[in-house]
Amino acid sequence: MRKMYQIPSFISLSLLVFFTSSCLCVQYKVGDLNAWGIPPSTNPNVYSLWSQAHKFQLYDTLLFLYPPSQDAVLQVTEKAYNNCAVSDPILRIDDGNSIFNLTHPGRFYFISGIAAHCLKNQKLTVDVPSANGTFFPPAEGPAGAAMGPDAASPMYPVVFGPSAAQSSDAVSARVSGTVAILFAGVMLFWYALF
Repeated sequence: MRKMYQIPSFISLSLLVFFTSSCLCVQYKVGDLNAWGIPPSTNPNVYSLWSQAHKFQLYDTLLFLYPPSQDAVLQVTEKAYNNCAVSDPILRIDDGNSIFNLTHPGRFYFISGIAAHCLKNQKLTVDVPSANGTFFPPAEGPAGAAMGPDAASPMYPVVFGPSAAQSSDAVSARVSGTVAILFAGVMLFWYALF
């Protein structure tokens, strides 16, 4: 009688591991700096270098820290990003402890709420692949909803070379979560056998 339950238990275990492993996410502190601000003159490309050094995934979050009375974070279109246009953002976050959830694949554009800061490279792009690892056109619309590419922009395939290593905190969070799920799965499977 015990053997009848082994196959359904294995299927349940497989589904548990499948669904929970796809939900691992990481919160990134933007720029790994104390605050979202104008980059130092010694490292004016700090945000672009930081973004290139991380492999973002769906459901990761970005944490922007800054004094709320002195700045804001704007999610904008590619055109607004390139022109540091702060007048018509997709989303404005100005609480000083801002979390942006990466819930859709695509390219996300962020700039300072102050145009003069943006002109000094206080801006960030983040690329998020779909669950299967492919990239889609830039995300536009409310809160990053993928609305398709800007009609004025040409269509090119998005091709990325090898990325730099992730920060050790992000890697360890993903690895420890995966190890915990696998350990729980092995324990459940072992229990189903005996």
